[in-house]
Amino acid sequence: MKSLKENFKKAHIVIIGSGIIGKFNALELSELGFRITIIDPAEEKNSSNAALGILMGNMYQKKKGRSWDLRKQSIELWPKWIEFLQKFNFELKIKKPLIQLTTNEEKFKKLEKFIYENNDHNLQILQKDSIIVKKISKAFQTKNIKGMISFKDGRINAVSLLKTLNKCLKNKKINFVYEEIIKIRKSNNQWFSTTKNYRDIKSDIVILCNSLKAIDLIDNLTHKIKLKPVLGQAIEVGINDEEVDLLTLPKQFNINGKNIIPISKNKLIIGSTDEYSTKPEKNVFEKITNFLDNKPNWLINGQVTKKWFGVRSRPEGEPSPIMKNLGDGLIICTGFYKNGILLAPACSKWVANEIKNYFS
Repeated sequence: MKSLKENFKKAHIVIIGSGIIGKFNALELSELGFRITIIDPAEEKNSSNAALGILMGNMYQKKKGRSWDLRKQSIELWPKWIEFLQKFNFELKIKKPLIQLTTNEEKFKKLEKFIYENNDHNLQILQKDSIIVKKISKAFQTKNIKGMISFKDGRINAVSLLKTLNKCLKNKKINFVYEEIIKIRKSNNQWFSTTKNYRDIKSDIVILCNSLKAIDLIDNLTHKIKLKPVLGQAIEVGINDEEVDLLTLPKQFNINGKNIIPISKNKLIIGSTDEYSTKPEKNVFEKITNFLDNKPNWLINGQVTKKWFGVRSRPEGEPSPIMKNLGDGLIICTGFYKNGILLAPACSKWVANEIKNYFS
């Protein structure tokens, strides 16, 4: 009897979209033996390139429901993925811990309640007098921040992750097509993905991982999926202050919703996902650095040395993300507007199970 993997080799799967989700799906399915083609007209411009790689799983405050189930599964899967990916990049790792801070007393009380009720020694409250908070407070010249720390959560470098995934995909001899798909249709048990140049790419399965554009390729009257754009953006800021050494701060932390990542003595990255737009506003520096009542002088005088953004999709009228088997060999995975990197392992595992059932 032929093995399941040998039978899968006959099947061809097209993945439209080459972000984190598309690449994870491609690798998961290639491990099962499927022949994979990834289609994306501009791989370097997809929203994953603007991700900061924050992996907030254990400190997520809703410990029930679908969203938590996906997080919990990904938390368990990430160590296996890191072990696999380190064969192609031994330096790839998750930097821990992750710190969440607030100046809002009501939000802090919720953090305290969350930690008390969960009784998890990997989660701890950070009061104003903790060493970590004191260092951050001194650097940012503020006195009223406090929050929590998760020793299991952290950050993976998104750029390094994407490059490593590309090495894996090349090693697996996964085919890339750099064209835009304008239409998909099924005929005689085969899917046909039509490019802008009117070339048809034939496959047994189509997986839509192309964010907002995914709904342009499906019958919206039937499936009724609605998405709105969310802008994720980040800036790299260079400072000129001899009294401030950013490397004395934690590797990654969040203050009032803004993610902060020191990358050298005088440079840090600040990022956020909070605009329902497709293009950043002109005053991006003011907007992203406005997370405290008073900015420290070194930040006021800081210079933006780099800035980037990515447009993501957020579902309307249903929970994020959208992971649905639309039937007849068509799957959609989109709406990962905040947690695409964290949830990628759980998504790819779900997709693999759906496809295995399809061929069984």
